[in-house]
Amino acid sequence: MSDRRAATARKLERASGQLATAATARMDERLAWFRDLPAEQRSWVGLIAQAGVGAVIAWYRDPTNATPSAADVFATAPRELAGAISLEQTVEMVRCTVDLLEELLPELAGPDSAADVRDAVLTYSREIAFAAAEIYARAAEARGAWDARLEAQVMESLLRGETEADIISQAAALSWYPQAVALVGAPPVGDTAAALQVMRRAAEHHDLTLLTGLHGSALVVLASGTLDGERTARLLAPHFGSGPLMIGPTITGIEDVASSCRAALSAYGVAPAWPTAPRPCHADDLLPERVLAGEDRARHQLIAEVTAPLDPDQVRTLEVLLEEEGTIEGTARALFVHPNTVRHRIRRIEVLIGRSPLDTRDRLAIRLALSLSRL
Repeated sequence: MSDRRAATARKLERASGQLATAATARMDERLAWFRDLPAEQRSWVGLIAQAGVGAVIAWYRDPTNATPSAADVFATAPRELAGAISLEQTVEMVRCTVDLLEELLPELAGPDSAADVRDAVLTYSREIAFAAAEIYARAAEARGAWDARLEAQVMESLLRGETEADIISQAAALSWYPQAVALVGAPPVGDTAAALQVMRRAAEHHDLTLLTGLHGSALVVLASGTLDGERTARLLAPHFGSGPLMIGPTITGIEDVASSCRAALSAYGVAPAWPTAPRPCHADDLLPERVLAGEDRARHQLIAEVTAPLDPDQVRTLEVLLEEEGTIEGTARALFVHPNTVRHRIRRIEVLIGRSPLDTRDRLAIRLALSLSRL
């Protein structure tokens, strides 16, 4: 190392503290986000600036001693800083500091050493940029792996019906809250992980947060941020595989998650029994098929929905109407009433149970409900 370079290095080292302070002041002046940081995080940034100045000077003192690396610059601050400051903000911080060093170091070094010092600054600015990108990439990878493990754990707990406070807090850590819709369909073909990332990005554009998990051969998706199941299903349908896509009952609280998922999974399992079912389809639209498959919950639900709201005259009208194959006149003759009385009763029944005995699908559900209630 030449005497001139050594003398310049000593001169710069004496000014290093002043340079670090000036760099922090320059960031405070130019970067609004830096001014808003808590004191502890501002001190972390100050440590980075001080380490960066020292690294530039050390590299200038002896550029042949080691390959330039700025990893130690960022090692001076806690790793949590990567979560407090974005990569874009880090780039702004580096640019601000490099501008200051380019401005002050050549002047401090003197005219004979100004060019060499400027080269050292440019070398380390490049190294710092690479180091920052590497640190943020590692942090993102670690965070992604942690999120995936936590998501799998939360999904498993929710499907088991666990509603403890720690499950709720873990779901909240993933930005998921129980105002949601459960969807069940075939997983996407090919790279499932990559396809789910595309699904998540599509959901984010509509302010939705997803929890996903495979349950046997089915993909279960819990979309938080909406109670409009059909709209959400249509939005996300292209990201599922082909075949039926089921919408579970609305989820308004953590206690609803398991039952909604079970209903959607059950409906997905019996969907082949209704080949012309719409896509997407509400799980309760397949109550008859779920009953035939032996699902107790579906059986109780169907009986309650169809028979509980009706009085004896309405039940009798349904029974006769089904035997008369849905003809108003035949039902009226069998009941010894006017056809308009039958029509009035049918309209009232439709309001009470949300199903029409004149519709083919609804007629199947009503016939099953009446038979089961007798049993």
